[in-house]
Amino acid sequence: MALDPELQVFEHFTLPDFADIPAVREWERALAASAPAIDSALSGNIRLDDFTLPGPAGTALPVRLYRPAVATALPVLLYFHGGSFVMGGLDTDHRACLEYASGAHCAVLSVDYRLAPEHPFPAALEDGYSAWQWLIDNGQQWGLDSGRIALGGSSSGATLAAGLAIMMRDKQPALPFPAPLYQMLVHPALDDRMLSGSINSTDRDYGVNHDVVSWMWRHYLGENTAGTGKPISAWAAPARIEAIQGLPSAYIETAELDPLRDEVLDYAARLLRAGVSVDFHLFAAAPHAFDMVATASVTRQAFSSRCHALRKGFGRQ
Repeated sequence: MALDPELQVFEHFTLPDFADIPAVREWERALAASAPAIDSALSGNIRLDDFTLPGPAGTALPVRLYRPAVATALPVLLYFHGGSFVMGGLDTDHRACLEYASGAHCAVLSVDYRLAPEHPFPAALEDGYSAWQWLIDNGQQWGLDSGRIALGGSSSGATLAAGLAIMMRDKQPALPFPAPLYQMLVHPALDDRMLSGSINSTDRDYGVNHDVVSWMWRHYLGENTAGTGKPISAWAAPARIEAIQGLPSAYIETAELDPLRDEVLDYAARLLRAGVSVDFHLFAAAPHAFDMVATASVTRQAFSSRCHALRKGFGRQ
């Protein structure tokens, strides 16, 4: 399977040793610092507010709120950045959040959730739930429509979005507020068992491979890793879900050269068979996280598809 010519940078893309967390985080910071500047045409009409909100057990949870300049109450995408659960922050997917706020005409609340391995599951999920509660309680004061909230994320952030959707489905009707309206899962990691053909393929990888994903799950699950005899919740690894009915409609995206491809295909198919509406996209000749190359045609196509799906999910066209 050939790589898209516009994505040739991935031919030389390597990740650091995921056993060395400080090195991984330093690598991510350097990568973020080298990213191209964001055009003012994308960012100029989006208001940004960085602040903290009450997190679990009295912690302070950093967030960034993106709001386009519109007169009506804004639907909200509650967003979780990528970074294999162990790295990243509010700047990691900053460009993507601007794209969603601008292209989907919605607010985006990006969550700087706690990272593994210092804070394994369920810490990040608890942070996401706290952010959801804050939106319900305080959204109206910020010009937000608390009745129209979607969950979304990229890579490990998409895992968190999918897990939170399952958790909130499981807790209904006991929750004092409505379930998510929609979920946007971009290149999610879904199955800690890592049994699919694509994750075990010996084909050329482009940075993300079996070893990297294995380390990621071990860091995130902590003592709840496979082989310990402890049950692993679908809130942590969504592919482990048994009763899949009743989840929110979804936009689900993967890529042909992504080792996570097959587990994403399977999850989308299971949702469809259970009667959950799915807008599924597989981008040919592209690896995991191909949208790091902002100028590539496939990246522009992907953001257009995601924003269109969000607008429909929010009841807009």
